[in-house]
Amino acid sequence: MNIQRLVRHLLTTRRNIKHTFPPEALSAIEDAIAASERTHGGEIRFVVEAALDGAPLFSNQSARARAIDVFSQYRIWDTAQNNGVLIYLLLADRSVEIVADRGIHSKAGPHEWDSICHRMEAAFKQGDYEAGVLAGIEAVTRHLREHYPAEDKLANELPNQVLVL
Repeated sequence: MNIQRLVRHLLTTRRNIKHTFPPEALSAIEDAIAASERTHGGEIRFVVEAALDGAPLFSNQSARARAIDVFSQYRIWDTAQNNGVLIYLLLADRSVEIVADRGIHSKAGPHEWDSICHRMEAAFKQGDYEAGVLAGIEAVTRHLREHYPAEDKLANELPNQVLVL
């Protein structure tokens, strides 16, 4: 276990999320997701978690493993066309993970998702969290538009609200 990571996670709280993402930023992110989903048939969910605690922290769970847990727990995989995309931010690590359902993942692939994550993390290192998330949503949107055109749009299957854990 990395002691620095442990300390970061113990000191990062939901208050840090409120500071990093004030209500106006959360609203802008939700609006961007809603606007995005009007242009394609996919579903996007943004989740920000302050820090890991308990067993996940002490077992040194990676941000990727936690994102997969969140993807499953919040049923982001449960879309009619298998085109749900989770953008997950573990704030204590400043780590972004994108987990995409098998339909869109097979079309865009891990290299594309990793590239988006790296660009978002670069913005976060500059302290520009809102812009980083909005750019990430736009990049995911481009893939969803290409592979799930708006005419394939079904009902809004996932909430657009930012999920704060």
